[in-house]
Amino acid sequence: MVDDPRLSRRARSEIEAAERLIYSVASFWEIALKLSKGGFDLALPETWHEDLLAELREIGAIRLEIQPAHCRRLQQLPWRHRDPFDRMLIAQAQVEDFAIVTADRRFKKYGVTVIW
Repeated sequence: MVDDPRLSRRARSEIEAAERLIYSVASFWEIALKLSKGGFDLALPETWHEDLLAELREIGAIRLEIQPAHCRRLQQLPWRHRDPFDRMLIAQAQVEDFAIVTADRRFKKYGVTVIW
């Protein structure tokens, strides 16, 4: 994961130096939906969820569940980004005061700290 060549040097460095890493269950949800629709440009093994979870555990990442406060914040977000999963990640980052590792420049329009 951290050695993925698509990851920027800055993002890799920030991940390696972070005191704690958080991942959202919304990311698993998005991957599953994209795989079910055939809209994912990566070939993933049947055990992708277990493999990803093992990698996240290996780097000490902590799961963030979707909470009612995240849903409430999501409701209040302006429609600058249409992807429902990205919108949830933005809402979670705002509520929890987290930075987000993403190459998607639209996240910055929401005032969240973007690492890339």
